[in-house]
Amino acid sequence: MEARIDPMKDDLPLMANTSYMLVKHYVLDLDVDFKSKVIEGNIVLFFETGSQYRKTSSTGKEGCQSQFDETREMKASEPCHIPLTNMSACSSKMEYSDVAVCDTGEKDTSDKNGNHSNKEQTSGISSAKDCYDIKNHGNKDFLLILDCCDLSVLKVEEVDVAAVSGIEKFTRSAKLTGVSKELENLRNQIVHELVTLPADCWKEQQYYLTCCSQAPSCGELLFTIGPWSLEIRKSGIQTPTDFPHAIRIWFKTKPEGRSVTWTTDQSGRPCVYTMGSPINNRALFPCQEPPVALSTWQASVRTAAGFVVLMSGENSAEPVQLQEDILSWYYYVTMPMPASTFTIAVGCWQEVQQQSFTTATQTSTEFSLPSSQAGFRCHEEICGHVDYPCRFQNPVARLQAVIPYRVFAPWCLMERCEEHLLQLIPQCLSAAYNTLGTHPFSRLDVLVVPSNFSSLGMA
Repeated sequence: MEARIDPMKDDLPLMANTSYMLVKHYVLDLDVDFKSKVIEGNIVLFFETGSQYRKTSSTGKEGCQSQFDETREMKASEPCHIPLTNMSACSSKMEYSDVAVCDTGEKDTSDKNGNHSNKEQTSGISSAKDCYDIKNHGNKDFLLILDCCDLSVLKVEEVDVAAVSGIEKFTRSAKLTGVSKELENLRNQIVHELVTLPADCWKEQQYYLTCCSQAPSCGELLFTIGPWSLEIRKSGIQTPTDFPHAIRIWFKTKPEGRSVTWTTDQSGRPCVYTMGSPINNRALFPCQEPPVALSTWQASVRTAAGFVVLMSGENSAEPVQLQEDILSWYYYVTMPMPASTFTIAVGCWQEVQQQSFTTATQTSTEFSLPSSQAGFRCHEEICGHVDYPCRFQNPVARLQAVIPYRVFAPWCLMERCEEHLLQLIPQCLSAAYNTLGTHPFSRLDVLVVPSNFSSLGMA
């Protein structure tokens, strides 16, 4: 059994096997429901084969597989959930009543309101050991392990990225061998070409990753939920290279999940936000948490009209009306970052408006650098990080002491924010710039959270 962890005392277990498969990009498609206090939808993960397998595969699969075995023997989990084949992933919403699982835990009745059944299936897989029996079978399926906690995972499926219109441009270098695996290799090659596009192609990359995230399913995958992990396998696939590199996970949060707080703001209106502790975002979406797991992401979030969705994105999102009472918000990041830095806050926030002509983009006069420092900033050393659209290489960004910012707060605090906070933020941004240098991000949103906010940020 996985060890029982007290997040208040112990380090969080890093279950994800990132050395074999590494997430490069997430695409989230979520609905926020304040009545049920649930966030539900799907997440599409785009992978690259991990560095550990690339090293060991050149010396033979046996050495690599032995490490799979050692990892798996330490991570027994709850019984496998058995996906059905008659479920469609083409719509943004799905019916959960058709999900059949093999579970000996709490039993719920299935209905059309999003509840899923936990009734035991006698024809299902009876234990996690059956999913990956390393001692009794010659064929050992590769097991993808993600970090996950307090989530209801409903279905996992492979995404048919080859079905996307215009995706042929990313298949020219594909080297396909074998009739049976030709299409699987093609899909993985497409994902590889997409996630390795150079930084100056980030807009094209995001466009095609979005299209791929909306592609139909081409088969469901077996999965097992443990206390701290989500384990996924595809029958007959024994290596990370052959495992699907684009998978879609349908899931829903639990009201008691420790990654988000459902509460009310200072005006008494409902809101929800990520806490950042004690378990990071594991109860918000399945992810990879080891330090090597740096990824980019995109997120579309739908909620009732009247609510504002704020995220740790690089763009200032504007809502799109889908229905009379439903709005959709879209954010993205192009800097690879840990999944734990994904933040979301949904509430009846109001933007505090600037009352003077002192704009957030001010880079001269009161908030500018002395000429000697400005000259120094223009000659900063070349960065040594992975390729992404970096502001440190942009001469204009290097001289920007105060980046664009917005302030959001409950309506009852608007006057106090206008009087005090708006004048303070540009001074803080300028001081940070003078001390630390170029701002790594192009903008900032500041939210006045409820007083019961318990997180210490990234402490």
